[in-house]
Amino acid sequence: MFDLDPVVLVYALAAGSVILFVEAIYLIFFAQTSYRKRINRRLRLMDGQPDRESILVQLRRERGLTGGGLYSLPVLSLNRLILQSGLAMGLPKFLLCCAVAIVAVFAAAWTMRDDLFEAAMIAAVSAALLPYVTLRFMRSRRQSRFGTQFPDALDVIVRSLRAGHPVPVAVAMVAREMPDPVGTEFGIVSDEITYGADLETAMRNLYFRVGQEDLPLFVTAVAIQSSTGGKLSELLQNLSTVIRQRFKMRRKVRALAAEGRFSAMLLSAVPIALFLVLRMIAPDFYASVWHVDFTKFALAAAGAWMMVGNYIMYRMVSFKI
Repeated sequence: MFDLDPVVLVYALAAGSVILFVEAIYLIFFAQTSYRKRINRRLRLMDGQPDRESILVQLRRERGLTGGGLYSLPVLSLNRLILQSGLAMGLPKFLLCCAVAIVAVFAAAWTMRDDLFEAAMIAAVSAALLPYVTLRFMRSRRQSRFGTQFPDALDVIVRSLRAGHPVPVAVAMVAREMPDPVGTEFGIVSDEITYGADLETAMRNLYFRVGQEDLPLFVTAVAIQSSTGGKLSELLQNLSTVIRQRFKMRRKVRALAAEGRFSAMLLSAVPIALFLVLRMIAPDFYASVWHVDFTKFALAAAGAWMMVGNYIMYRMVSFKI
């Protein structure tokens, strides 16, 4: 039925054998890590290290804080952005990676445009925007992941409280059972309570480190319960239900606004795609105007106008719930 070349079949089977062999080696030597080491970064650091205080200091310094939990940079907004982005590699390594990327952008611009001044200007703009945009993206992604995991963390706390455990023990249980970023953040809260901080201060530090919009309700509920008493489990259960309903409504709105988002992406991608196609099939199509100064201003104006249109469409399909 199929006319297969035996040589091709042998090569295909050999390639499959190599893939399966590599997978077997990986499963034998690299995948046999304990659940404790896989669950979150704090527990990985605690493996074989009994000194929790040194781990707390290490986690603080990785996030741009001092060993005592204070901001290490004089610019408060920048320090808060680095802290909430969850940057674990440290600021020097991050700046080194950004410098390598900026050098690559400079080399690419110089190669394409053959103009040292333009390449330097593009590199300068990249140096000003790339670290900030990257940190903003990391913060947004981390806050989104934290918000997705937060209702499950509240459910763990509620079950622990109903079993008769105090709040610090319930927080420590979240740190043992939840993945990052919730697991490590609640682990830092547990360690801060262990080493002298009161519950309300540790919870407020959690909000400053994460900045997620649902955390103030949780912090306020815990602070009120610790000072006046009350059934914290019922409050947190209701808060978990409200957060889940908000996520449900956001997903519904996102589905209804999918057409507008697709229109924005399509209208933005079509001019760029046509330009690239013309460059491939007719490289000399723009040769007569490519080096004219007015062309640069026209392209910049068109790009700015496109960004304005994208922003308007973004505001039309984005709703805060």
